[in-house]
Amino acid sequence: MDEERALYIVRAGEAGAIERVLRDYSDKHRATFKFESTDEDKRKRLCEGIFKVLVKDVPTTCQVSCLEVLRILSRDKKILVPVTTKENMQILLKLAKLHESDDSLEKVSEFPVIVESLKCLCNIVFNSQMAQQLSLELNLAAKLCNLLRKCKDRKFINDIKCFDLRLLFLLSLLHTDIRSQLRYELQGLPLLTQILESAFSIKWTDEYESAIDHNGPPLSPQETDCAIEALKALFNVTVDSWKVHKESDSHQFRVMAAVLRHCLLIVGPTEDKTEELHSNAVNLLSNVPVSCLDVLICPLTHGETPQEAATLDELPGDKTTEKDTALKSNTMVYNGMNMEAVHVLLSFMEKRIDKGSSYREGLTPVLSLLTECSRAHRNIRKFLKDQVLPPLRDVTNRPEVGSTVRNKLVRLMTHVDLGVKQIAAEFLFVLCKERVDSLLKYTGYGNAAGLLAARGLLAGGRGDNWYSEDEDTDTEEYKNAKPNINLITGHLEEPMPNPIDEMTEEQKEYEAMKLVNMLDKLSREELLKPMGLKPDGTITPLEEALSQYSVIEETSSDTD
Repeated sequence: MDEERALYIVRAGEAGAIERVLRDYSDKHRATFKFESTDEDKRKRLCEGIFKVLVKDVPTTCQVSCLEVLRILSRDKKILVPVTTKENMQILLKLAKLHESDDSLEKVSEFPVIVESLKCLCNIVFNSQMAQQLSLELNLAAKLCNLLRKCKDRKFINDIKCFDLRLLFLLSLLHTDIRSQLRYELQGLPLLTQILESAFSIKWTDEYESAIDHNGPPLSPQETDCAIEALKALFNVTVDSWKVHKESDSHQFRVMAAVLRHCLLIVGPTEDKTEELHSNAVNLLSNVPVSCLDVLICPLTHGETPQEAATLDELPGDKTTEKDTALKSNTMVYNGMNMEAVHVLLSFMEKRIDKGSSYREGLTPVLSLLTECSRAHRNIRKFLKDQVLPPLRDVTNRPEVGSTVRNKLVRLMTHVDLGVKQIAAEFLFVLCKERVDSLLKYTGYGNAAGLLAARGLLAGGRGDNWYSEDEDTDTEEYKNAKPNINLITGHLEEPMPNPIDEMTEEQKEYEAMKLVNMLDKLSREELLKPMGLKPDGTITPLEEALSQYSVIEETSSDTD
């Protein structure tokens, strides 16, 4: 009934009547996302009627009402096939100021029309494959970049920027060809980085350093939404950048990383918005070549001194109160470098662990980022080691028991999700400079067995990457407890009585033969398969492992 009345007025009424009936329709269906299939034909005809009104010379308020209803109707994929034509797309492009003849954004009264047109285009492009093809034909990505350049430094048109960026994100998501066009032909990387700079109101103090006001106001909701859309679009533009990184791009990636550092150190209007902002920043940082991530840390500014800042590397290990004070300081410093951004990433990772769900989507990006940063940048690794794996003192509890970051990560090493447990183990392994003995000290052999088996390091040793040779220092408490630490569980155990001490030699022999027979039976029935280590450290059936060692011994004898 609503569609019939609206269609009748749209076809025969004047602008004022059309505006009123469409405003009533949009008010009633503003939250409608599922439509009755019985009225499908009526909605198609209503869409066609609205496009006919939009080409007429009607007041701006009438155009807005038409576009609001069109936006609601475009949520239904089924009605878009007949209305998604090149002519209709061009009507929306013209209203959104994406037409070639439009070269300015001076009339403030037109802004609501531009915003609603962009919203319609977002829905139509997302829901219609025909619209996606037409967007390529009409070179929509280039038009959107041109519109961004017109409004990148004008804060009063944040809504226009926000939906322009959202449409750019959708296009680059749905068409991989557009990503390379944005990156190279349209210079999307510097353009979108400048949009972020504008949203954050960045003031540069050095080439890759920005001024941070910790007491400043949070971002406004409009600025936050705009920044999030820009981050998502940039992610698509740079998604393959680690493969095609050229030295000439280094400066641009460093600028972007510096902007993302600033992003991590500011907050949005709400806690949820801040987390969403930081989550998108983490995703984008994962696309930045690791060699350019050194800008996440920077030397102390001239306005700071080591005495005013929290210099963690100078705090004695046994003065926990001083270290706690350092962690609460605004400025996290290690070896004279400002570590605020890295500390934010670590806190973000811990929050994602504490959520206890969606680890693959929510946790693995930040864990992977911290792992690569630690592997490539010594100061970052040493700072994270200090935070995550401080010198061991109390070893009475298992490594996975407790509420510290180390405990939480060790628990993830036996997670049911293979990808999650691999990246958690890899992160800790890198913090230990890929040394097996150091990893086992913090995790226990049982928790680390999966990583070591995959790396062929069950017999010990270290990984393939090179790290500095500075040695870890054990606390006196750990040294005293070390002889009684269970290497499998990684914690201190009280000495257990030996059950065979009170047995006679005959009883010992009987129990030994009983165990041999049980193992033999399990092996013959293939319920248990004896395994051994090959010379390269990987696991293989025992017979094969023994044969390889025999070959090595024979070769050695022949050489002698």
